[in-house]
Order: sequence, then C-alpha cells, then structure tokens
Amino acid sequence: MAAGLVLSGCAVKPFTQSLAIPTQRFFHKTKNPSKIIHLDNKDQIFLSNPDGFSKWAVKVSTPLRIPSIDEQDFKTRFYKDMSKEEEEFDAGAPPPFKLADVRAAIPKHCWVKDSWRSMSYVARDVTIVLGLAAGAAYLNNWLVWPLYWAAQGTMFWALFVLGHDCGHGSFSSNPKLNGVVGHILHSSILVPYHGWRISHRTHHQNHGHVENDESWHPLSEKTFKSLDWITRTLRFTLPFPMLAYPFYLWNRSPGKTGSHFDPSSDLFVPVERKDVITSTICWTTMFALLVGLNFVAGPMQMLKLYGIPYLINVMWLDFVTYLHHHGHEDKLPWYRGKEWSYLRGGLTTIDRDYGWINNIHHDIGTHVIHHLFPQIPHYHLIEATEAAKPVLGKYYREPNKSWALPFHLFAELITSLQKDHFVSDTGDVLYYQTDPNLTHKN
Repeated sequence: MAAGLVLSGCAVKPFTQSLAIPTQRFFHKTKNPSKIIHLDNKDQIFLSNPDGFSKWAVKVSTPLRIPSIDEQDFKTRFYKDMSKEEEEFDAGAPPPFKLADVRAAIPKHCWVKDSWRSMSYVARDVTIVLGLAAGAAYLNNWLVWPLYWAAQGTMFWALFVLGHDCGHGSFSSNPKLNGVVGHILHSSILVPYHGWRISHRTHHQNHGHVENDESWHPLSEKTFKSLDWITRTLRFTLPFPMLAYPFYLWNRSPGKTGSHFDPSSDLFVPVERKDVITSTICWTTMFALLVGLNFVAGPMQMLKLYGIPYLINVMWLDFVTYLHHHGHEDKLPWYRGKEWSYLRGGLTTIDRDYGWINNIHHDIGTHVIHHLFPQIPHYHLIEATEAAKPVLGKYYREPNKSWALPFHLFAELITSLQKDHFVSDTGDVLYYQTDPNLTHKN
C-alpha cells in the first residue's frame, strides 16, 4: 500500500479507488524520535519540510497499540510445526514418481553384464571354499573348526548369491551360461536351481502383496490363529526361523502348498516341468555324492566339513532375506487388491549394511534397487542406488551403518519377531499386528 501511495503522489500511478483509505491517524516521523507529529485523516498525505526543500514523507497508518509477541516463542512453535509437517510421511501412499523415473536416473553402464567379471567372482569364491576345506581338514584342530564353520558357512552363502544372480539373468547375457553356473553353484549347497529360480521370480513379481508374495510374506489373522502353538513357536521364536529354508523348499510357507522339487506343484506351469525335473536330478546327484563321501571320510568329518557350514549358510539366507522385508524402525506397508503395484511393493524393501560381509556376499544388502530392477549386476548396485536416491526420496530408507560385523542387526531381528505376527483379513493397505500372548511367551 505504501508503494501505491508514493507512486500516486509522484503522478506515476493514479490513486486507485480500490485502495483502502486509512481510518486511523497518520504520523510524521521527525529526526527526533520522541517527537512524532500525529495527523488527522483530513491532512495532506505528503508533506514538505519546513526548510523549503521538498521531501516526501509517507504518512503510514499504524495502530495506536502494538500487541506484545514473544518472538522466540513464536519461532519455536513455528519451526516445531514445520518440522512436524516434514516428518509426516505416509509410506503406504502412492509415490509421486514412476518406475520409469527411477530407471532414467540410473547410469546406462549399470545395466551392462560382464560375463568375465561375473566368472571372476565365481573363481574367487570357489577357490576360497576349497582352500578353507583343505586347510581345516589338514589342521583338524578344535580351535580351528569353529572359525572354519563361520567362514565356510558365509562362503556357501556367497555361492548362493552368485547362483541367485544367474537365476535373475544378471550374471550374464548368455542364458546357457546362467543355467550351467546356476545349477553348479546351487546344487553344491543343496538348492534346486530352477525350482528356486521360478518361485523367487514369483516373489519379485508380487513383492509386498499379502496373498501373492512368495517368501516371508505376512500371515493373515485367520491363518495365524489357525496355527497350532508348535508352528507359531517355530515361526516366531529364535533360532527356529533362521533354520526355515530347507523346510520352505520342501513344503513352502504356512497357508501355501507345493514343493520346489515337485514339477506338478502349483508353483510351476506345465511348460516349466522339464526345468524343475532337471534341477531335482542335479540336487539328488549332489545329495548322493555327499552320502557317498560319508563312507569315505566318515560321518563326523563330513559333518564338520560340510554339514555345519551348510547350516550356517541356511542361517545367513534366512537372516538376510527376512531383514530385507522386516524389522525397520518404521512400520512397512503390505498391500492387496488395487492398492498393490510392482513399484509400491518394491519400495517396501529395506537396504542393510553388513560391514565386512558386504563385499563377501556381493552387496546383496543393497536390495531396494535390486528388487525394482533385478537385471542389474550386483557389482553395479551401489552406484545405481546412489543415482536413484534423489528420485526415491523418503521412500528410500538409509541403512544403519555397521561395524566390521553386523551385530546391530540381531536386535532388529529379535524386535521384529516379537512384533510382526499377522495382518488383518480385510483392508488393502496393511501393517503388521502383534499377538500379545505370543510376545509374552517369547
């Protein structure tokens, strides 16, 4: 308003009729702040100084009484409200970006598959596995065996991750190479390659969907309440959930039927029968080889060399895959019906930091981008994730940094098993609920 008055006085802009006329008294500010000349509304709006020099003085309308405001209190409340508004984030709401936006942010070279580079990781891991086994067998010392079990079990898990890349086709652009390497690696640790590959594909295509997801999906309240106390205990009480994988291969999760070894299982379509049979034959051959080695080396030696490392590998597999989809400090949504989409389901995945283990198990903890784009090779996942973060915004949950070994993740695992029990039978955007009776027993 003051600018309009000045321009009107200078004949630059007419005094518009729409401008409100001040109804309070004007004042003329002098050099002496203690002497303020109050003017009535009828006085001229612009004055000249008594010394004869023309000087415009804008008469500003001001209230006779200024309300008292505690400025510091105002700022505190203002920024507190702003901070509260910024913190309000609905993870279950549709994101403001599309899958194509995330894809466009990832450098093109991150999609390139280098077969030689992938094979170099296989050569590295197989060499370490054979070296550890030879060293432990040679020393045959009870001070060495526990260290061997931890190291070899971790390397078995690393072999699984490379076979996992074969299953996604991110190991190589050559399907035959993916199939051969995948069968060798997975069969060596008693995983039916094609049987697992197909069910894992189903997991990726339906992740975050309550009914259609394949691994570590939530139980509905009805299914949960139908379980006997033994099944509930095995599923939610450590260490049993960390030994679940072999049982999952044979009989899937509660509420689902079928086997990864059975070509007629509802996991597979008829055209996949030959692949499943091939994998089952490879698995059976490996199992027969292990039985034969028991007669050569002895059951106790085979238990120490292979049996216990295999169990450590199973624990790694269950530990990592569970924490990719559970245990965040904020509740993660699950969907059904029209609320589910590939993008929204994938965004509920969690990245994890495993310290020294990151490199050993091929950065499988960098899981969000892997879930959205499983074609990206594991050695490009970190760069692809950093490029996509600005697009993902708060939908990306920064992992807690680990020390050399990821001991901090045990607390998150335990907390999740105590709280994440089932989801409602109704609704399209769902969050885990807790059975207090089960929590008290734990």
